[in-house]
Amino acid sequence: MTARTIQAHTVDEQTGSGRVVRVNGPLVEVEGLDKVAVLDVVEVGHAGLAAEVVSVRRGLVTAQVYEYTGGLRVGDPATGRGHPLSARLGPGLLGGIFDGLLRPLAGRPRWLTPGSLQQVGEARPWRFIPATSPGSDVGPGDILGTVPTPSGVDHRVLIPVGMTGRVEWVAGNDDVDEDAPVAVVDGRQVTLTELWPVRTGRPMRTRLELSEPLLTGQRVVDLLFPIAKGATAAVPGGFGTGKTVLLQQLVKWCEADVVVFVGCGERGNELADALADLGEIEDPRTGRSLLERTVVIANTSNMPVMAREASIYTGMTVAEFYRDMGYDVVLLADSTSRWAEALREFSSRSGELPAEEGYPAGLASALAAFYERAGRVTTLGGKEGSVTAIGAVSPPGGDMTEPVTAHTERFVRCLWSLDRDLAYARHYPAITWRRSFSRDAQVVGAWHASAGRPEWARARARAVALLAEADRLAPMVELVGLSALPGRERMVMLAGRLLREAVLQQSAQSANDATCTPAKQTALLELVLAVYDRCLALIDAGDRAGVVEEFDLSGVIRVRDEVGPDDAAGVERRRDEVLALLESQI
Repeated sequence: MTARTIQAHTVDEQTGSGRVVRVNGPLVEVEGLDKVAVLDVVEVGHAGLAAEVVSVRRGLVTAQVYEYTGGLRVGDPATGRGHPLSARLGPGLLGGIFDGLLRPLAGRPRWLTPGSLQQVGEARPWRFIPATSPGSDVGPGDILGTVPTPSGVDHRVLIPVGMTGRVEWVAGNDDVDEDAPVAVVDGRQVTLTELWPVRTGRPMRTRLELSEPLLTGQRVVDLLFPIAKGATAAVPGGFGTGKTVLLQQLVKWCEADVVVFVGCGERGNELADALADLGEIEDPRTGRSLLERTVVIANTSNMPVMAREASIYTGMTVAEFYRDMGYDVVLLADSTSRWAEALREFSSRSGELPAEEGYPAGLASALAAFYERAGRVTTLGGKEGSVTAIGAVSPPGGDMTEPVTAHTERFVRCLWSLDRDLAYARHYPAITWRRSFSRDAQVVGAWHASAGRPEWARARARAVALLAEADRLAPMVELVGLSALPGRERMVMLAGRLLREAVLQQSAQSANDATCTPAKQTALLELVLAVYDRCLALIDAGDRAGVVEEFDLSGVIRVRDEVGPDDAAGVERRRDEVLALLESQI
């Protein structure tokens, strides 16, 4: 972060005027702007459409416009603003709905008025509670005070990056306008809001090792493919495989303080339905609307295409803003495929040589730059915070080898691949164990061991192996029939079915099954493994496999829905009952 970057977006300075010489959709070429730099904001046309400089070559400036360019023509004026594309960060973000440039959408007409880069919502005062006093020495990231919010996630007012000194004055416990000063540090004013360039990651003191899981309440994730706080994950899946349902479950049940949801290029009706659901869902923490601790960035497919490209950087900047306050943040981007399509459209208009399937050659680098901003860190103020990035991927025709999916798999730590066959069989979440993986399993296993569940890693490994073995045997069963297999292999097929139906399947409509604590998850897994072990013992003792298979094991499947989401003891009682019946009746 250079001094120019820090100072540039505190003042909006004009850096010269030019004129438009070419318009090609969102691509505009301008001449006469001699003082602009790459990534600077320029305003083009009489309406002052917001654009960002992408190249400067021999006096010709190429910019991507973030608004509809209809009516823009050669000869129209262009003005450099002297700062990079920035997001206005402040206490009004939680519960808000914004476009790709973080301009408020709530309470406005269907379309934003073109030409206003920093459209803000209705001005309102905020209750400021000071946390420091005059005479205190402060540095970047230190807390000046807090602004209470209905969500229970207090907005912490921090000393801005690059500011160090002694507090000369601080506002009292009173209502303060968001642009009014709340403190003076060595002659410089601090307000409730700040601007930050979206393409520049916010600085931190140190990047920490991943050490604890982000619990999602979804068993197939938490048991088989866990993700650590500060890690990255991708959710690839074709149409109809349940990406939206899974993301909504993650929003509701994951252990995050703040959720940033970026609707990037998806259909407007889908995003409208998601917003309606978020508004109706009760936050398990507060009993209020879940939307109150969610920041929604809505950039649908019928909005300007290049604003879609900026939206995921805007979302990441908002996530880092709350991370710096010491919160655990989850960023959900739906979907990075639509973001990549915006990159492809602009690169084709600018005449770049296309790479695979027409995407720009820098697609892999852009994906890596986005995901690497996630992490668990020590902030400048000495607190711990994290950003966990989860990106949905929509491969055309369900082709998992297409460039966006293939490159994303290289950079994320977890892959939750959705399967069409599972979805059509009403197996939800439709995360397949055949293509999914987690590089955080070892870290999460150590965390479970420290929490008093040392058997977690062993049980997970056995479950993964049993599912793989059952999949290997499935084609043989289709050819020769189950009865042709040896007894032990028939027990593997039984265990695979119980794992799928009793552990991995989950109902979002059930109060007992919509979410699941780690203790109940482990108990369910151990229940199935214990039944499998007892069935193997019966086979080895000479019992026929057919007799074991005819035993009623429906109680094993029903228990996930019959006991509460944290009732591990109830699952253990069911395990003892089933094992006793197996022993007595076979």
